[in-house]
Amino acid sequence: MTQPTIWALVDCNNFYVSCERLFNPKLEGRPVVVLSNNDGCVVARSNEAKALGVHMGQPWFELEPSAAQLGIVALSSNYTLYGDLSNRVMALLATLAPRQEVYSIDECFLDFSLFPPEARIAHGKRIRREIRRQLGLPVCVGIGPTKTLAKLANACAKKGWAGEGGVCDLSTWGNAARDALLNTIPVDEVWGVGKRLARQLAAVGITTAGALAAADPTWVRRRFSVVLARTAQELRGEPALEWAEAPIVQKQLVVSRSFGTRVTSLETLGSALTAFATAASEKLRAHGWLAREVGCFLETNPFDPGHYYHPFSSEPLPLPCDDAITLAKTANRLAARLFRPGYRYKKAGVVLFELIPNGTWQPDLFTAELLPRWAERQQTMAALDAINRRFGRNTVTLAAAYQRGWQMRQTRRSPNYTTDWRALPVV
Repeated sequence: MTQPTIWALVDCNNFYVSCERLFNPKLEGRPVVVLSNNDGCVVARSNEAKALGVHMGQPWFELEPSAAQLGIVALSSNYTLYGDLSNRVMALLATLAPRQEVYSIDECFLDFSLFPPEARIAHGKRIRREIRRQLGLPVCVGIGPTKTLAKLANACAKKGWAGEGGVCDLSTWGNAARDALLNTIPVDEVWGVGKRLARQLAAVGITTAGALAAADPTWVRRRFSVVLARTAQELRGEPALEWAEAPIVQKQLVVSRSFGTRVTSLETLGSALTAFATAASEKLRAHGWLAREVGCFLETNPFDPGHYYHPFSSEPLPLPCDDAITLAKTANRLAARLFRPGYRYKKAGVVLFELIPNGTWQPDLFTAELLPRWAERQQTMAALDAINRRFGRNTVTLAAAYQRGWQMRQTRRSPNYTTDWRALPVV
């Protein structure tokens, strides 16, 4: 008989803020917010900022006039730092359980099935200690007989609804105790139930997680969706979701940015698109994918005076590739077709289509002559990646990406402490 899975969900607390505090201890105990691209709106908040009523997605221009008076510290997002620390967290967690499923940049599922019931909370606390000791980041651990209950247990641990010491284990709770807890939890706290769906559920009298769990499964499926019916099933302690260990190849990959200032020249657009293509190629190689087609789009501001212009074009590649040179040349060629003088562009992006795992394609007679150049580019990218891993991201990159005049506003960004030797403080 197959042993049922016991799920543990490990989630970093206020991850972006915690990453910033790791290298700037002066931020401890202060209300801190991390802003989106171009310092537009709030994408992360410390507990102190939440206590002041700062909302996710709140525009910075609304907060800025009162920020100094409230003591709010605002920082530009530093995704290089967050991504590197995330990789370190996930690598460490992989050593603390026999099975792992990375769910997002700051959370993953672990398999606790081999731990006896009386040892699960202790191991959850050990995970918290190890992450704090080795990486300096705070995490909470939720344990449950299903993925959804593990997610809910994690929320309970964070908000103090149940559990102890940052760990909540619902896997050992009886049905009556679990149902009593679920009846106190708002339905919008349930994994996959957002504000809009919560309003629809409230309209039919379902306002708590317990009410959703108790609803008739057939009615939930017909009235809402199969997905919500599975969520309700999981809330009852009946597994409906399994492991998703194999990396799923996306249908497309997009790298785009809003510019810090309006861009009016093709040369500046080309510099931006070269940087985007380089970033896209890094993502391809990190995941072991190749792209068969490259797309490019430009966009003006729909609220600016004049005609709104949002063109897109794409072009298939002779061979599937992951090298920055080919992708950047193709994106720039597409941009030259789309560019119209006199327009003020606020955003552009590179889109890669028809992604396939590297090593799964075979050249044909018509493309065999291109293979030597393809192999050379593969070696070039491998050397570039090795240098950048050793000396810091963008130590070596395509020269065209260095032109200034389009970069996002990031006036409050912290240094890349973990990926750039030049950013390390000198003592």
